[in-house]
Amino acid sequence: MHPFRSDIDFQSGAMSRGVLRTRRVSDMLDYFADKGAAREAAEDRDPLVYQYTTIDLPEESGHVLHGMTTIYPGLVGREYYMTKGHYHRERAAGEVYLCLSGLGKLVMEREDGETAVLDMEPGTACYVPPYWAHRACNVGEKPLVFFASFPGHAGHDYGTVEQYGFANRVENHGGKTVVIDPMPEGRGL
Repeated sequence: MHPFRSDIDFQSGAMSRGVLRTRRVSDMLDYFADKGAAREAAEDRDPLVYQYTTIDLPEESGHVLHGMTTIYPGLVGREYYMTKGHYHRERAAGEVYLCLSGLGKLVMEREDGETAVLDMEPGTACYVPPYWAHRACNVGEKPLVFFASFPGHAGHDYGTVEQYGFANRVENHGGKTVVIDPMPEGRGL
């Protein structure tokens, strides 16, 4: 492998190299709390929730995987558009999110039920420690764009989040962003 560079547009999240993937509401029906609103949105116009570009590198120790994510502004019911969220397959791997534009919340949870929510705004770097599931939510009126980097061997475990979800949800209540914690004592998986 030879060194390379990627050009990034901080406003749109476009990257000059890598593989672009998209997620629409129909791809995330079971991730939103209001299943009826999610089905209705998917059947109506099936809006784009987010897209991400990953650099095609070997998923093995020694490499640093990285890419860009853009979450568009929008709601399903009261819940802000968000990424699916994941644990790392190798739970002992961390990740860094660098917010380039927009406003968001980084929702995190451990399998023992401990939770955390960090604000994302331009110029902030959020650290996701090992053993924490994580998802980002766009709480602004413009696209939320961030750069992510993690160890090559980390992998992704979307299945645990798909099965159990996150305890905390980020919602819009009358124009105010509210973090809903239905289980303040934690839940554990």
